[in-house]
Order: sequence, then C-alpha cells, then structure tokens
Amino acid sequence: MSEKSYRRIIIGDVHGHYNGLMILLEAIAPGSNDQVYFLGDLIDRGPQSAQVVAFVQQSSYECLLGNHEQMLLNVVASRGSSQVQQAWLSNGGYATVNSYKAATIHQEHLEWMLHLPTHLDLGDIWLAHAGVDPRIELEKQTAEQLCWVRSEFHSISQPYFPDKLIIVGHSITFTLPGVTPGKLAQGEGWLDIDTGAYHRKSGWLTGLDVTNNLVYQVNVFEELVRILPLEEAVTRVDPARVLRS
Repeated sequence: MSEKSYRRIIIGDVHGHYNGLMILLEAIAPGSNDQVYFLGDLIDRGPQSAQVVAFVQQSSYECLLGNHEQMLLNVVASRGSSQVQQAWLSNGGYATVNSYKAATIHQEHLEWMLHLPTHLDLGDIWLAHAGVDPRIELEKQTAEQLCWVRSEFHSISQPYFPDKLIIVGHSITFTLPGVTPGKLAQGEGWLDIDTGAYHRKSGWLTGLDVTNNLVYQVNVFEELVRILPLEEAVTRVDPARVLRS
C-alpha cells in the first residue's frame, strides 16, 4: 500500500453494465477515504443505464460528462428534434430508454447530468472523458473537444501537460494500433482505460488504482475478475501509427 492514507481510483466507461460495475467495485473495495472518479459514458448500449446513473448519482463519487450523456442532453435541449434524437438512439440510446421502464427518463437524472464537469484537475493527474485537442489552448477547450476528440489526441508526439498525466476513456483501447482487447493504451502523456465493456470483442470494464498502479477488471459477459500491475496491463501506442490508421 502507498504511504497515502487513501487511494485514487478511476473507472472507465460503464455503458449501462450495472452488474459488472458492482462486481468491479466489490473487487476494488473502496474505503471511506478513497477517492473514486468515473470518466463518463455511464449510459447507452448496455442494459442497465438507469441503475448505473442512480448508483453514481447517489454515491459520493465524482463523475465526468461523457459524449453519450451529452447526446442525451442534446435531445432534451433540442426539444425532441427527430434528427438529434435519432443520432442518440442509434448510438445506444434505445437501451437507455428501455432501462428506465417508463415513458421518460427521470428528470433528476437529467438535471444531474447537466451539471457534470467536463474535466477534473487532480494535480499530477488530469481527467477528461475523451482527451484534449492539442491544437487548442486549455482554457478554450469545450465539451466538443473534451468529450469527443480521438485521433488528434492519441497521435500527439509530446505530452500536452509537462507535469500531468491525462487519463481518459471514450475510445475503446483495442481500436488503437497494436492494442489487444482488455489492454489499456498509453501514449505521450496520456492513458486510455476504456477497454470496451459493452463490446462483445472485449467485455472488460476497467478500474485503475492510480495510487498503487493496479488495474482491476471484470468481464461483464463472463463475470470474470482479474487484478494486474499496471505495467502488465498497458500497451504503448505509436503516435505515428495512430495517424496512419
């Protein structure tokens, strides 16, 4: 255990897999002093989005805005525009609607999502759902960049911050060159822990204990649990290959 009296634990994209999340948290066993952070995308694709949102909302854990929460909020803001609604539904929204077993999504959940931050600065660690656009100054980054950016971020050749590691979800790690399902992906100043819980090619939901460099994973389809040292769980990504892919 670290000399610190608490752990910092980062949870990747849950995507409606409540049962898997409960198994993961049982393995991690956060204590009352531990700090737990969710990287967003609690909803869509998986079968239990309503339960995931209710759990995180009612917990003491912090959560970021993901692009899937943003798509749902866009539907509300557009007052049901068919084009905006279809964009969300076709990206996993149907599963979220079904999980509520009601005509509408709970207003209290929408209000909670509306106030989720797009990033968190933990000093030596900086959290965002997707990353940053390296071409844009930090104060000018918007939810569009922080929730949606992909290749521009993963292909950076030098760290965006000289003294902070950026930890993200959003892009399933096996979609990056050279990374196999279940592995975390690391680049220049960033670490991606979205191992594709909802995807049949993977099924792994990841929690990272940053304090002790331990990776906790549960396969949501097979309910398998594994705990690995970070160095065994991560694959280094060549930024030049990201640009070519």
